[in-house]
Amino acid sequence: MNIVAMIPARYAATRFPAKLMQPLGNKTVIRHTYDNTVATGLFDDVFVVTDSDIIYNEITNNGGKAIMSKKEHESGSDRIAEAAKDLNVEIIVNVQGDEPFVKKEPLEKLLSVFNGPDGNNIQVASLMQVLKEAALIADPNYVKVAVDKNFNSLFFSRSIIPYPREKKITPIYYEHIGVYAFRKQALLNFTSWEMTPLEAAEKIECLRYLENGVTLKMVVTDYMGVEIDTPEDLEKAAGLL
Repeated sequence: MNIVAMIPARYAATRFPAKLMQPLGNKTVIRHTYDNTVATGLFDDVFVVTDSDIIYNEITNNGGKAIMSKKEHESGSDRIAEAAKDLNVEIIVNVQGDEPFVKKEPLEKLLSVFNGPDGNNIQVASLMQVLKEAALIADPNYVKVAVDKNFNSLFFSRSIIPYPREKKITPIYYEHIGVYAFRKQALLNFTSWEMTPLEAAEKIECLRYLENGVTLKMVVTDYMGVEIDTPEDLEKAAGLL
């Protein structure tokens, strides 16, 4: 399979503007993400897809590959679909630009589902990890996912799902990590659909797949990174370095 990684990189983030250009150790956040994705050795090519000259130059001036996109995309998936439509590629992995601690093992596990017994039927796959801290489970910045017994997605929400009404049962809570692997046509289909009501309400783009009848194959990982959504997250990431 021809497999590429694409890193959507929007400069004007709502909660933390210019977060991808913040220094983290001796590099910016976006360069950590790009360099660590390349270092996995899993991809035939890696591109940053951005609406920003600043981010474009940050990558290309340091030997990386970047593609300029339009500014008005609603989601990261829309952004990379624009760049991917003319590429000869079968599988596209969307690596979030604000995930600087990219590791090989979770991405390798994610890609492996396309070679599994149900691989031909899988259109989209994504990562999740177990959430144990009550404060994180309740935090709307942590997107939760509920799955069936075969680890197909049932719903994504910023709310607590499942709701623990029965106090004798301790449910497993999964955090959705925004790393996706798509078949190219599934990604192009996504961009042809209008934003759906649940997606608009929750501001979670993968709900568009569910609302159009496409489940996501979820892959459990013990991924222990930090997503940079706030200045506090950046401080936490600096501590991990």
